[in-house]
Amino acid sequence: IAKVGAIMGSGGMIVMDENTCMVDMARFFMDFIQEESCGKCTPCREGTRRLLQLLEKISQGRGEPEDIATMEELSRTIRETALCGLGQTGPNPVLSTLRYFREEFEAHIYERRCPAKRCVDLLRFEIDPELCSRCGLCAKACPVEAVSWKKKEVARIDKEKCIKCLTCFDKCKFGAIA
Repeated sequence: IAKVGAIMGSGGMIVMDENTCMVDMARFFMDFIQEESCGKCTPCREGTRRLLQLLEKISQGRGEPEDIATMEELSRTIRETALCGLGQTGPNPVLSTLRYFREEFEAHIYERRCPAKRCVDLLRFEIDPELCSRCGLCAKACPVEAVSWKKKEVARIDKEKCIKCLTCFDKCKFGAIA
């Protein structure tokens, strides 16, 4: 199990699909590891904090190409020098997502785009008229009435009112909101 970067003990399993952002998933797990760290050893305390900062930076569209190499090197250092099992296995989600989903990290960094369309800072909140079915579900779902719609017309998003809650995005079954 260790050879593939997995750990035993939690008894949990997570099912993901193409709507799951792997950068955000790595960030979620690193946030958990950072919270659970006892703080006794520097690699775990400071290393996981730095990994979390890098993942947040990437998911906010501020990532730089060298961040990938930095995360890989830092993850290996933490794994080799941390004193406990949490620190030694903590970087695994980062290493696994970089290994199997590197193209998602690259899309966030080079294209300022989240392929899963989950990283709010990388979304434009615009409606593509070619994909819009003119059903109005997005407008009906918006909690702040930022989406205007008239029957059989393309909906429009008022960016001044929009709170980027993703409600319209989740309601649109046609992928018209980017």
